[in-house]
Amino acid sequence: MEKNLFNLKKYLSEKCQLVDCALDAYLPPATQYPEVIFEAMRYSVLNGGKRLRPILVLAACDAVGGCADVAMPTACSLEFIHAFSLIHDDLPAMDNDDLRRGKPTNHKVFGDAIAILAGDALFAFAFQTITGETRGVPAEVVVEVTRRIAAAAGTGGMVVGQVVDMISEGQAADAKIMEFMHAHKTGALIDIAVISGGLLGGGSDAQIDALSTYGKKIGLAFQIADDILDIEGDVDKLGKPIGSDVGKGKSTYPSLYGLAKSKELARRAVDDAVNALDMFDERADPLRAIAQFIVDRES
Repeated sequence: MEKNLFNLKKYLSEKCQLVDCALDAYLPPATQYPEVIFEAMRYSVLNGGKRLRPILVLAACDAVGGCADVAMPTACSLEFIHAFSLIHDDLPAMDNDDLRRGKPTNHKVFGDAIAILAGDALFAFAFQTITGETRGVPAEVVVEVTRRIAAAAGTGGMVVGQVVDMISEGQAADAKIMEFMHAHKTGALIDIAVISGGLLGGGSDAQIDALSTYGKKIGLAFQIADDILDIEGDVDKLGKPIGSDVGKGKSTYPSLYGLAKSKELARRAVDDAVNALDMFDERADPLRAIAQFIVDRES
């Protein structure tokens, strides 16, 4: 158990460094006119983070026997979309948060207008990066990956989930609505990260189906773990205030099921995720370890 944890830490560290270098290289320089928008984009993207979504893209590509290099533009693009969502989530009109990853949120540094535009720019830049930087992959695969990511980020996923989150604040928790909200707001981008890596790596239909099951289950586990951290987490490790979901009357797994049951549900989701990878060999070990990491993390 300790050996696997040690190896995972090394794996995550190495992949995170690769992703960080690629993100820095793809983003426009902060010296480009008008400097403020590029400074704001880089501030949120390069301001730390676990890089979970891009690492999942690379790990899934490896799992199906592909070359992870071809998946790097898509991996970075998902981090651009993730950063866009965080910038907009933190705005006064949404969650009105002051801290993100232990630093002032984008709108606190650059103002609301530039923060909105920085998020817009990152969202567009994500698709520019996928379509303009991907090499060694059939064009039809790049188109399919782009189509699926657009759906997961928009009306088929994240945006719809965010809307349900906003209109449900202060209402009594409802299991179906809460599960719909989390599956779309958080789970969709995690799921598509794994699917995209599999597609770019040339995975078979059966492999993509298995990866999708894995992605959905770790997306669920990730959200439950987030809800638990909002109650039990350490603000210094999280880099943001705890208890904010409860204070805003948001529906969470602990509010509906209690902490003990929520932890059980998270563990069950991880077990289902790992079981979905039975058809894969040791090349999928990073995915198996990441599933466990999701519920054991402290931030």
